[in-house]
Amino acid sequence: MPEQGGQVVSRALRWLRSRDLLVLLAALVIVGGTWAFIKIASEVTEGDTARFDERILRALRQPDDLSRPLGPPWLAEAGRDLTALGGMTVLCLMVAAVLGYLLMARQYAGALLVLVATVGGLLLNLALKDAFERPRPSIVPHLSYVSTTSFPSGHSMLSAVVYLTLGSLLTRLVQGRNLKIYFVVIAMLLTVLVGVSRVYLGVHYPTDVLAGWSAGLVWAVLCWLGARYLQQRGFFRAGQPTPDPDEADLA
Repeated sequence: MPEQGGQVVSRALRWLRSRDLLVLLAALVIVGGTWAFIKIASEVTEGDTARFDERILRALRQPDDLSRPLGPPWLAEAGRDLTALGGMTVLCLMVAAVLGYLLMARQYAGALLVLVATVGGLLLNLALKDAFERPRPSIVPHLSYVSTTSFPSGHSMLSAVVYLTLGSLLTRLVQGRNLKIYFVVIAMLLTVLVGVSRVYLGVHYPTDVLAGWSAGLVWAVLCWLGARYLQQRGFFRAGQPTPDPDEADLA
């Protein structure tokens, strides 16, 4: 029996080595994220998360005055600053700046990836909001302006899409595992902070944010897999920046 167990493990390891582990992990993330979103959406639709959502929102406010969040006054201002990192204005400016750099560096594949991921993520979020039409929280006053429906959180979803996509691009520009991990961790940290700020400001239920994270992660990984698939088959190449003729003359 021990020998048979060892053979099974050996075969499994050989099978894993014959595949791309990154692709397998990406597939696992897609399946897990999709399941998480469907599960959350089902619970929200049936009203099973109402008690949990309201309890969290109340816990983040002063018990004697629900219009006042917990913590010192500067913390509410910090929450608004953090939530702006997932707003359309900041994300559009950031994406435009990155697209400008990629086009100037003639990294057309990278520019296409960022554009498709961002625009596609935005359209997907709007479609999901229209499909569920969940009202915004009314149990506590909002500390930030909102105009759309609540589920899933657009800030949480789009920050996951944009920051994770940009983080994956940056990992291709540096050498060394530590630097690659650093960019991924920063992208994840920004995404988490944006989502937490939405709940703290009372403009989203916690389940809105969890669903936004799940959908955003799945979309970002799908875009990464699509770009990787097309690149490997020669549809486009992530070329190196072309030297500037003016710089060549100066040299």
